[in-house]
Amino acid sequence: MSQPLARFDWTRDELRALHDLPLLELIHRAATVHRTCHDPQEVQVCRLISIKTGGCPEDCGYCSQSAHYETGIAAQPLLDKATVVAIAERAKAHGVSRVCLGAAWRNVRDDAQFEAVLDIVRSVNALGIEVCCTLGMLTEAQARRLEEAGLYAYNHNLDTSREYYGRVVTTRTYDDRLETLANVRKTGVTLCTGGILGLGESTDDRIGLLHTLATMNPHPESVPVNLLTRVPGTPMENEAEVSVWETLRVIATARIAMPRSVIRLSAGRTQLSEEAQALCFLAGANSIFSSDARMMLTRVSPTNDYDEDAQLLNKLGLHPRVPFKDAPNAKTAGCARQLPQPFRRNEI
Repeated sequence: MSQPLARFDWTRDELRALHDLPLLELIHRAATVHRTCHDPQEVQVCRLISIKTGGCPEDCGYCSQSAHYETGIAAQPLLDKATVVAIAERAKAHGVSRVCLGAAWRNVRDDAQFEAVLDIVRSVNALGIEVCCTLGMLTEAQARRLEEAGLYAYNHNLDTSREYYGRVVTTRTYDDRLETLANVRKTGVTLCTGGILGLGESTDDRIGLLHTLATMNPHPESVPVNLLTRVPGTPMENEAEVSVWETLRVIATARIAMPRSVIRLSAGRTQLSEEAQALCFLAGANSIFSSDARMMLTRVSPTNDYDEDAQLLNKLGLHPRVPFKDAPNAKTAGCARQLPQPFRRNEI
């Protein structure tokens, strides 16, 4: 009997074996899984908005918003609701179906600012697009309040493997991050969690991150794959650039291991040529971030603008994904077939 498509018992050795396959074979396998579970002509376009920039007390070694480093990014107050809604409306008009609201906080506090964020979530949700937040650590009660406000997804990246994590961040632990993910899972909010390539980690660390994600049950609905933006003033400003071949291996392995997840080609995409991005889509990536401000959260992390991305998708015969396609009551829709023969566990 064929094994169901989604697996939660991956071992590190199995994931490493996939990752190390001849690259074209790996991409072929990943593309086969991708076509089983997703529309291969569809890419979700997302917009990231920094609603509270800079001054973060965390010491994440890659981050331009950390108060520990001199990066030229000054602390700013929480954006007002009208400004955020206007950005979201422009994004929707350009085919964006998910808006992620980011605040440079260590953790959510039950105060007036959180109330303001809840109000923003309600207003953006009313536009008929998916709303994601990344606000740092939060409790189950706070996650439930966000759910009540209409939040669709919560982002809290693991960044890297448990073993390497202490080389990246010292102000919170890996278990702190996992606790926040567990709190979100107690609600109906979907989970968005992934990592960053280029932190100085080894291939084993990348496998360790993928193993943590791929053994979650259920898998995260959304898995961002970020390429490090080397920010002057941060401890990781001189890390080596990640090659497109390394990036493809991670994306393809993630696609096979987490077949129903949306794999998001996130920060650092401007480091990739159009041809490289096309290969990433073939290997299973099916989401990008775009911005009329040409940046992710801050000006030191560039991204393409709406027109550039519309032209790229048009060249490749791709179209933007509509919002709420992976809503909780539709998570398994379109992916009920059995695992293709080449992907059975004993044939990896």
